[in-house]
Amino acid sequence: METTVAAVATPSGHGGLGAVRISGVDAFSIADKVFCSVSARKIADTAGYRALFGKVVNDGEAVDEAVALVFRAPKSYTGENVVEISVHGGDFVVNRVLRAVLDAGAVLAEPGEFTKRAYLNGKMDLSQAEAVMDIISAEGDEALRAGLEQLGGTVTKKCLEIKEKMTFAAATVAAFSDFPDEEPEFSGIDKLGSRLEEIKVELEKLVSDYDVGRMVKNGINAVIVGPPNAGKSTLMNLLSGFEKSIVTPVAGTTRDVVEETVNLGSVTLKLCDTAGIRDTEDTVEKIGVERSRSRMDTADLVLAVFDGSDGFTAEDEALSDSLNRDISLVVFNKSDKGQPDVSPAEKRGLQWVVMSAENGTGLDKLQEKIMQLTKTANLNGKAAVYLNERQRNCAKRSLKCINEAIDCAGVGFTVDAVGVLIDDALSALMEITGERVTVEVANEVFKRFCVGK
Repeated sequence: METTVAAVATPSGHGGLGAVRISGVDAFSIADKVFCSVSARKIADTAGYRALFGKVVNDGEAVDEAVALVFRAPKSYTGENVVEISVHGGDFVVNRVLRAVLDAGAVLAEPGEFTKRAYLNGKMDLSQAEAVMDIISAEGDEALRAGLEQLGGTVTKKCLEIKEKMTFAAATVAAFSDFPDEEPEFSGIDKLGSRLEEIKVELEKLVSDYDVGRMVKNGINAVIVGPPNAGKSTLMNLLSGFEKSIVTPVAGTTRDVVEETVNLGSVTLKLCDTAGIRDTEDTVEKIGVERSRSRMDTADLVLAVFDGSDGFTAEDEALSDSLNRDISLVVFNKSDKGQPDVSPAEKRGLQWVVMSAENGTGLDKLQEKIMQLTKTANLNGKAAVYLNERQRNCAKRSLKCINEAIDCAGVGFTVDAVGVLIDDALSALMEITGERVTVEVANEVFKRFCVGK
């Protein structure tokens, strides 16, 4: 990395401050060409973790007053010499500073290049680098906590634990191959199967936790369904905190999907209100019903709302029968008008809650049930290990190899063949943290970052 790069490191728009970050071997000399401190002290002569006050100059003309923060390698975010020049916030002035820095010899940074340099310089591994974007894009407390824990190394630590067990298993195979006549106690080959089973369990846990982690990080895709006039839109408005959906006594008011992102406790719901599900000859309403059913098929959570004061109709029964009990919560609404008969839900093994969306009664119980159903209740951020899609695929490939190794050992394949599969499992696992990863994969990760990070 011989080039020195620069980019705006703050969001566009007006604000109190705007910053331009410079990183690379020539960061200090380039910054000295555009920044003049009031003390006449050069950035190149300034110790790390120091700030200088002065102004940015371009072609002999003052651009703005500024503060230059100095970070000396390797004690910086990227592991390189870094200067961050902060000026008054505003796109025009910040871009003028960036232009001056580029004219002085820096190259415009690509998306994610600062974090990529941190990874390449050993300041963080690939899973921690990916956590940076999780933190930036977090929309709820749990998503932020998960990102911070991954940045702190939860994924790295878990992978290291499994890696040590895999390495020991691979060493056992190698020792047996080199010294096949030695006692089994020496090589430990008789315990290889049980060790592989232990590794399998841990990899299965990593993979199985992916769905919960995805919902924590990205939000829970939730859909509100039910017959017309059951109170779906009223529930949508209650959870949103304002009148997002139109509410009238007329059945079939909602004809299309209405969407909103809401925070429920510490998790985020990507919530959509849908058209009432019923048999209809109305062409427009029929399209809305089809969209409602389509959303049910792709949701993480289905809130099936029924009028609890009016008894179950044949259409209610049909909708209940179509619900996936693993992701569905029956909401018996309008408890302010009468207590419902919850037996239809219990008979089908469905989770249920009684509430009134009109006055908010039962909202706490609804929140509790949602977190239980989505397995986001009682999350322990420090202990949880949440994989993203790339990391999950690596874990699945590693698990596949371990399963094949167990099968091969069970049917009498040679120990060498088992060893090859263990090595493949180890390689896939190490891709999670970037210890063994292709340049193409690393580039794919960082090009999803924003410029300036």
